[in-house]
Amino acid sequence: MKKIISSALKSAGFDKLLAIQEESVSEFSKGNDLVVLSKTGSGKTLAYLFPMLNELDMENNQDVQAVILSPTRELCLQIEKVFKSLRTGLKVTTCYGGHPMRIEKNSLSETPSIIIATPGRLSDHIRRENVDLSETKFLIVDEFDKCLEFGFSEEIYDIYSEFKHLKQHLLTSATRIESFPDYLQFKNLVTIDHIKDDTQLDLIEYGVHSEGNLHSTLELLLNSFGQERNMVFVNYREVCDDLVDHLSECGIVCAVYHGGLDQETRERELIKFSNGSANTIVCTDLGSRGLDIPDVKHIVHFQYPSSLEAFTHRKGRTARLDDSGFSYLFTSEDRQLPEYIMPPKENYTFEPQASQLPKFETIYISGGKKEKIGKIDVVGFFSKIGKLNGKEIGLIDVKDHLTYVAIERSKVDQVFRKIKGERLKGKRMKIERSK
Repeated sequence: MKKIISSALKSAGFDKLLAIQEESVSEFSKGNDLVVLSKTGSGKTLAYLFPMLNELDMENNQDVQAVILSPTRELCLQIEKVFKSLRTGLKVTTCYGGHPMRIEKNSLSETPSIIIATPGRLSDHIRRENVDLSETKFLIVDEFDKCLEFGFSEEIYDIYSEFKHLKQHLLTSATRIESFPDYLQFKNLVTIDHIKDDTQLDLIEYGVHSEGNLHSTLELLLNSFGQERNMVFVNYREVCDDLVDHLSECGIVCAVYHGGLDQETRERELIKFSNGSANTIVCTDLGSRGLDIPDVKHIVHFQYPSSLEAFTHRKGRTARLDDSGFSYLFTSEDRQLPEYIMPPKENYTFEPQASQLPKFETIYISGGKKEKIGKIDVVGFFSKIGKLNGKEIGLIDVKDHLTYVAIERSKVDQVFRKIKGERLKGKRMKIERSK
């Protein structure tokens, strides 16, 4: 194992590799192609970033050495965030739909060592001749099963056809793959299987009996969770939006996530859920894959999943690594469980509780990286001008032209009074409660 892995591991805040990461580094270093089977939240991202880093030529800044494909823009951004936390010094360009093509083209013109992209966007850059992949040595496809499910096989083939000197493949999947497209030319394929079934997870499944209004029962259930993070799954975008409206009227602060939202809204909603500004996120099954959100304690199936696979992926949002979690199925006289779902052995009982507001609230700032705003600037502004201490400032997300910062909810009004008319890094910016 090269020194860069030790350095990257330290930068990421870890003392040692997890078993899945050790296995991946070892097998990839032998020249094998890999399929890594693992649920999100098991250390999977580093289980392909570390093997890749171990094989890259750190002196080569002339070629795109590795391509990482993922099915969604959110997953692309999460991979980029993890990679940058490793502080390797290697240039990375991230490409995905909804991001300005011009910015990506300019970044690709200064050849990155690594490209992280959705298949559709990268194949678009290839057609426009914005990128040269002829010297690429490593192809990684994260959530390969999801890429095929989303219909990206043709785009992956187009990308694959650009490789002239590809050495190795590394594919990850949350489900076992029965067959692979013919165009993938494996040499010696090794499978690393870390998928656990429910009997191996520290997961308790409850039935929640509703004698009347399901919305009222859901409200009682969510209030019983207190401040613990939870995800409520439904099957349709319209149900998602209606349910969020209802819960908001009941005083429950929710984030929302589904495919009908534009990119900026989806990012903002995920940030609110991740930074503790919303303890509940209501989502379609789009939220059951690829999102790396820690400490989700409760999974609520407000509507039954459409398949056993969807059921499995929903529950995979909790009880990750060595943590425990809970799953809830609504039952009533007129609701029949699908045949692929076993009836819960235990019913959930709860005492009525008042809803609790989340600890934090998200503040929007109309400036980001392109305006030379960094996390240190934000902390300095809110601590010196807003008179907040470190514990009252939560997670900070700095984007290209905007920033989100979580501030303790009880301090927000006080902060706005103190920062009124003040400049951030010498510039007047719009600072307001996030939508």
